[in-house]
Amino acid sequence: MRFEDCFFLGTVVGKYSFKGEVLLKLDTDEPELYQSLDCLFLAQKNALIPFFVERCAMHKPGLLRLSLEDIQNEEDANTILKSKAYLPLSRLPKLTGNKFYYHEIIGFDVVDKNLGEIGSVLAVNEHTAQATIEVSIGQKIALIPIVDDIILEVKRDTKSIYVETPPGLIELYTKNA
Repeated sequence: MRFEDCFFLGTVVGKYSFKGEVLLKLDTDEPELYQSLDCLFLAQKNALIPFFVERCAMHKPGLLRLSLEDIQNEEDANTILKSKAYLPLSRLPKLTGNKFYYHEIIGFDVVDKNLGEIGSVLAVNEHTAQATIEVSIGQKIALIPIVDDIILEVKRDTKSIYVETPPGLIELYTKNA
């Protein structure tokens, strides 16, 4: 399994018992969706290693208690502490309407309510205070904030995102183009 074929689920943050159980801090708004895991991947030495889940239960909100095959004691559990956990993209819940996963909109056409088609999505930048869609406009890249007031509609069937950008935003990037 490759990292690009997976999504980040959470981090192993602690041991629960002397029998090797561990606590996984989930990075999700819907932790209850992951209470019946049968397998997950842990990042170790830049590789994803599969671990089969023997038991899985919510410990506290956002914290999953796991018993993993081949992790039988505290010493074994120590080897996976602080490991990042991943699941295949196919395990992501399907989103509808204007909700979307960042990876799924790459390549979508961006159509502005006032300006028409402005370009296609190259990437999503989530390393800033406000996540933005990076849109290719000729030789330039425009950044469009991902906020409900701007994203009007996501059409998966036509691979299009309809937006209404604030006046002047796109022109900032297209001046002298």
